[in-house]
Amino acid sequence: MIVVMETSATDAQVEATVQRVESMGLKANVIVGTERTVVAAIGDKREHFKESIESSAGVSAVVPIAAPYKMASREVQHHASQIRVLDFVAGAGEVGMIAGPCSVENEEQILSTARAVKATGATGLRGGAFKPRTSPYSFQGLKEDGLKMLAAARDETNLAIFTEVMGTDDVDLVARYADVLQVGARNMQNYRLLEAVGAAGKPVLLKRGASATMDEFLLAAEYILNEGNDQVMLCERGIRTFEGHTRFTLPLASVSYLHRKTHLPVIIDPSHGTGHAYMVPDMAVAAAAAGADGLIIEVHPDPSTALSDGYQSLTFDEFEKTMKRCNAVVDALRAVDA
Repeated sequence: MIVVMETSATDAQVEATVQRVESMGLKANVIVGTERTVVAAIGDKREHFKESIESSAGVSAVVPIAAPYKMASREVQHHASQIRVLDFVAGAGEVGMIAGPCSVENEEQILSTARAVKATGATGLRGGAFKPRTSPYSFQGLKEDGLKMLAAARDETNLAIFTEVMGTDDVDLVARYADVLQVGARNMQNYRLLEAVGAAGKPVLLKRGASATMDEFLLAAEYILNEGNDQVMLCERGIRTFEGHTRFTLPLASVSYLHRKTHLPVIIDPSHGTGHAYMVPDMAVAAAAAGADGLIIEVHPDPSTALSDGYQSLTFDEFEKTMKRCNAVVDALRAVDA
């Protein structure tokens, strides 16, 4: 249920409504909008809830939430959310650019990449220190040493660090170094991990599972939001279909759909969504044209020697050209919408 407060409702009346909601065994989340405040009442439906709350001072109306996901729904929060971390900003008209290698391999590799992507306009640095690989014999990441290298790159460039956390035991460690905790596609429905990253108090980039429906994706985000963490970004990185010409199928219609259904920022990953470096620039530009709130792109100093995902990684020059094209599209859309 959404409890819509009167425009003239006082802070004391809002607090009294929160206490009333919580006394009925529901979780109350206060959302302050530009025109009025609402209180989202989350939990199992309670008998006579509507009648009881509507009679409270300062309450305008009580409206049911139709979507199975509550906190993520546009029904609860009409305005778009915006995530800010250092110089990185995504959502509500701002487009955040995240770039970097699939894996942190050594200090020179991550520092040179950070410098290059920073120089061409990126505001976030991606890089895996813990790598979930299909084969146990593949490179698994440098773990804490890799996290330290990412932190050093941030200290020099002020790029926000995005890196994956794979298990609940690693959350505290990764959170000490990273600015944004990434939950990978394989872990999208690892509900204990979602709760743990939600409780960590850091922004979260949640990747869509390769076979997940949109409702499943948004309900996964709900686990993070339900821990009191409203700093969640959704990442469309492609889904598994019958097609074989790409690594995954990248549905850019996800941007429009998610913007209609949720207030959370939507980030597109054209690297995993295609699996081929030559496709990444065009899909990045298309994502920008579709209105994505950000991009996350794999970039490596020498993709031919990369320890993972070199085939879908851009060189520094290719990334610079891609950024110029994406920025031109974003600027053109802003001019039209102004």
